[in-house]
Amino acid sequence: MSEIFVGASPSGPQHLLLSRANRHGLVAGATGTGKTVTLQILAQAFSDAGVPVFAADVKGDLSGMAVPGDEAAKLHPKLVARAEKIGLDPFTYQAAPCVFWDVFGKLGHPLRTTVTEIGPTLLSRILQLNDTQEGVLNIAFQLADDERLMLLDLKDLRALIAYVAERRQELGHKYGHVAPASIGAIQRRLLVLEREGVRNFFGEPALNLSDMIKVDKEGKGQVNILDATKLIESPKLYSTFLLWLLAELFEELPEVGDPDKPKLVFFFDEAHLLFDGAPRALLDKIEQTVKLIRSKGIGVFFVTQNPRDIPDEVLAQLGNRFQHALRAYTPKEQRAVRAAADAFRPNPDFDTEETITMLGVGEALVSTLDEKGAPLMVQQTLIRPPSSRLGPLKKPERDELLKASPIYGVYDEMVDRESAYEFLEDRAARNKIEQEREEEAQSRRGTRARTAPKRRSSSRRVSSTERLVGGALRQATRTAVREVIRGLLGSLRR
Repeated sequence: MSEIFVGASPSGPQHLLLSRANRHGLVAGATGTGKTVTLQILAQAFSDAGVPVFAADVKGDLSGMAVPGDEAAKLHPKLVARAEKIGLDPFTYQAAPCVFWDVFGKLGHPLRTTVTEIGPTLLSRILQLNDTQEGVLNIAFQLADDERLMLLDLKDLRALIAYVAERRQELGHKYGHVAPASIGAIQRRLLVLEREGVRNFFGEPALNLSDMIKVDKEGKGQVNILDATKLIESPKLYSTFLLWLLAELFEELPEVGDPDKPKLVFFFDEAHLLFDGAPRALLDKIEQTVKLIRSKGIGVFFVTQNPRDIPDEVLAQLGNRFQHALRAYTPKEQRAVRAAADAFRPNPDFDTEETITMLGVGEALVSTLDEKGAPLMVQQTLIRPPSSRLGPLKKPERDELLKASPIYGVYDEMVDRESAYEFLEDRAARNKIEQEREEEAQSRRGTRARTAPKRRSSSRRVSSTERLVGGALRQATRTAVREVIRGLLGSLRR
């Protein structure tokens, strides 16, 4: 298979070339116009072609990919009619090999990383820190590196921040000013993060990317579905997590150039959250990652309501486009429609701008790349019906699939190794014992001093001559001692 069937237009069938899928893509459109179904049929088509897929399931609907469509379902007649209309023959129901993941470990296998792996920059975005607070967090990470403290989970990070607070004056001379207010802000944000239930995201066993990039016995690519129905309630965490996963793919996978088909296709739903409030430096990093990751054989498809949600620098990298209907009731919406239309190679058979507002549910303007990487003329396309179920799985179905998963039992139990928390706790305990011993020793010396017999004071007065001679002797003694010390230090330096 060198291409996947997307749907049919008046000019004929529309396909997406697998060899150009790593040039990324865009699925856009207003709510209820069919974006999720397009995502579903693309994901399953990639899987059928032997390409692993990762997709964030924001509404829970994508879980239905794990089971075949149902002929008894109410939508069955409409799906069959659409299949006949676009010439999809035969139209059969089939499932995709799905593995479910969940940051919270409730509706899928726990998905974890370590605090060290996610790093201070992305962690600052999750915690919504300002520049000063992010600077303190960077100091904490640098200290952990210098003292070889393993940061695996949130309790390690909390212990490290407390350790920085204790040594802030000393650290200020080496790393820069550590403000108590910044430390307090970081500690409060960590508390909020834990209350949101994200504690299990940080720890071990951490995700092994090879467990996502797999092909089953039948040659179908594994479809990794991240349940994001709860995660989306924390938009910064959701978007930062997906960005981290992209960065991990970029860092770990080898260069492959332009392969015959992608090594993995990554669907980023609600993509606008990635760019909302992102500082310029982070936007530059995202643009660079999107631009370079295709050389690793990774195709990234952004799914959002409006193309204007994505910065132009990133939008320019998205060669395969599926534009569902947009509404144009206000001047701002009209400008958005015009911008979306201008992004396509015009078709003389229709007005692209006008057509965008007239598309029905399940229709899209489609423009993919040809073999040379040039965009094809935009076509008004009726998207093919999915072979898997439209709608979410039921809980018993999901539970059964989780138990039959190829990675069942690998990530389900958290492992708590000795790391920064235990090391710093042990250090604090030793310091306390040493302090108690010192205090006890001082107390004993004080007791002996009080009980010792007092010397009788001399009534003889010291003459000025004696004071002068004594002072000279003391000065000579101090000079001799300093010369000995300098000699010792000099020999040590040498």
